[in-house]
Amino acid sequence: MPITAKGRFFIDEAGRARIFHGVNLSGTSKVPTDPPGYTHLPDSLAEKRNVSFIGRPFPLDEADEHFGRLKHWGLDFLRFLVPWEAIEHAGPGAYDDAYLDYLEAVLEKALEYDINLFIDPHQDVWSRFSGGDGAPAWTLEAVGLDLDSFHQTGAALLHQQQPDDFPHMMWSNNYYRFAAFTMFTLFFGGRTFAPQMMVDGLNIQDYLQEHYVKAFAQVAKRVKHLPNVLGFDTMNEPHYGLIGVPDLRSHDHLLLQRGVMPSPAQAIFLANGFAQDCPDFGTPMPTLPPLKVESVRIDPAGATVWRDECADVWRAHGVWDVDKDGAPRILRPGHFARADFTRDYLKPFIERFAAGIHAVMPAAHIFIEAEPFAPPPRFDDADKLVYAPHFYDGMTLFTRRFNPHLNFDLFDRRPLIGEASIRAYLSEQIGRFRRYADAALGDAPIVVGEFGIPMNLNGADAFRTDDFSSQADALDYNLRALDDCLLNHTLWNYSPDNSNERGDQWNNEDLSIFSRDQQSDPSDIDSGGRALSAVVRPYAKKVAGEPLNMRFDRRRGLFTFSFRGDSSVTEPTELFVPNAQFPAGYRVEVSDGEFEIQSEEQRVLYRHSDKDMPHLIRVISDRPPPAELSPYDKLAIAGLVMLLLLYLLGRGGKKKEEN
Repeated sequence: MPITAKGRFFIDEAGRARIFHGVNLSGTSKVPTDPPGYTHLPDSLAEKRNVSFIGRPFPLDEADEHFGRLKHWGLDFLRFLVPWEAIEHAGPGAYDDAYLDYLEAVLEKALEYDINLFIDPHQDVWSRFSGGDGAPAWTLEAVGLDLDSFHQTGAALLHQQQPDDFPHMMWSNNYYRFAAFTMFTLFFGGRTFAPQMMVDGLNIQDYLQEHYVKAFAQVAKRVKHLPNVLGFDTMNEPHYGLIGVPDLRSHDHLLLQRGVMPSPAQAIFLANGFAQDCPDFGTPMPTLPPLKVESVRIDPAGATVWRDECADVWRAHGVWDVDKDGAPRILRPGHFARADFTRDYLKPFIERFAAGIHAVMPAAHIFIEAEPFAPPPRFDDADKLVYAPHFYDGMTLFTRRFNPHLNFDLFDRRPLIGEASIRAYLSEQIGRFRRYADAALGDAPIVVGEFGIPMNLNGADAFRTDDFSSQADALDYNLRALDDCLLNHTLWNYSPDNSNERGDQWNNEDLSIFSRDQQSDPSDIDSGGRALSAVVRPYAKKVAGEPLNMRFDRRRGLFTFSFRGDSSVTEPTELFVPNAQFPAGYRVEVSDGEFEIQSEEQRVLYRHSDKDMPHLIRVISDRPPPAELSPYDKLAIAGLVMLLLLYLLGRGGKKKEEN
């Protein structure tokens, strides 16, 4: 491959270290085009096998528009979403050759724009049919599940059932509902926890994993000739299901969840037709413990998730049974306990997936994830492995509110007051990825595969005013932290068919940096962009040596970059310098050597001296610097923030007394 992993960086053919900035393409790739699979459509789950993903992320005749725009914005690295369902929706081993033809053609078009990428086998909560996306319907049917019973039995929360009032981020609760946790447990640990479940002569774990790996090997066969395809992710945000849960009767492992949350035991009973009184932890805002926990009765009225001829897999393995009075009882509450998901189940899967891809595409890099906020598995040989974790500012994501001076640390449960405190927190959270990688993989590259903010912040005011400055400020906090750590990244996300009304067309999410509804002038390549003043930013793309430090200050219009030169590299260092960030022009200062400004190509080329020493580049806006706040103004702002915090804490205490 022309770009390979070497130590902490990707290295191109000229020996330059690469820093990648890009996007996920795209959020709407989670659902089929035919019939339309948007989750707000009540009948979008009616067709189980006869579907098509051709046209995701966009029709082929729109490729020039979208790739040209992304290239212009400096976002020339893609995490390209390919759900398992897109490849193998018709049945086990029945691959959609027409979709694979389309996929190959789209990625060839990306190559024309010199856009690099890796394939992301995307899933959320297992499948569209269990409230998310990813696996085809037949995987659930292979276990014996009746997909049309999930809503009645509480086995999954479906946007299709409440298209106009589906709570924000409530889809993630499906990880702890029966359909998703059963499938993940069987996929990763079927041999251990359900040894009697066999399909076509294989344990369910081997049956599902074998089909999964073979499906993405089909993709590898189609793209192995493309030098811009760096490799494959293994699985988006893999989940442990029930593996390692200490007690099925407890809610203790549901740390940041909100809404109606059955315990695993209650979810099992509901799936088998037994009514349960489940706690309701309130709205999905995991900042403080709920002031009051209500109880909600869910009654499946005797309906079960199992097809008539199928028995419950967990009852068959002695996890639970019905007593002489007809009541369900957990017999083995610790059936899944004392298990290390990451070491004993995720790692062998990654190895199996990598072997399947490398059998077809030996040079492919394998991008690995663990469950969110957890370190990756440890590998003694990390050759061709790339760590690809995710990060979201939880307070902004869950509340859809942004205050540049007030945030919340969800891990230590403490307020963050002031810009400096918030920026330090974000840099620390993102910086831990380097520590995780060092411990598990050594000097492996890192690509932060997902981060982003809701574009419908603050009551979606920007859709009425076209002022996305709050969104830009929120994103800049993230992007500055990523630059501080010199990490490659792919922003979530760019959705070509985003709309203000339905967002990214999936479970009410709206994080796309592009929308047709903001596109007032199709002839303007920037029209339709959201929060571009933060997203489209200068950065070092190709470095003739080792990157040391990178920082862009939007307010001052100042970009600084330093690196330790490598005299053996003959090609220049290349900076992406977008004209939109410097409308009044800019000047360049260097510590030594010479540079060339190529404004039309939005780049600066720099040739350092032959000495293997640190070199510094500064790009400085020609516009006047913004007026600084006086000490009195800063003190007044800090005072107002403190008063607001005291008011909110007092209001919470008052509500607690009332309850």
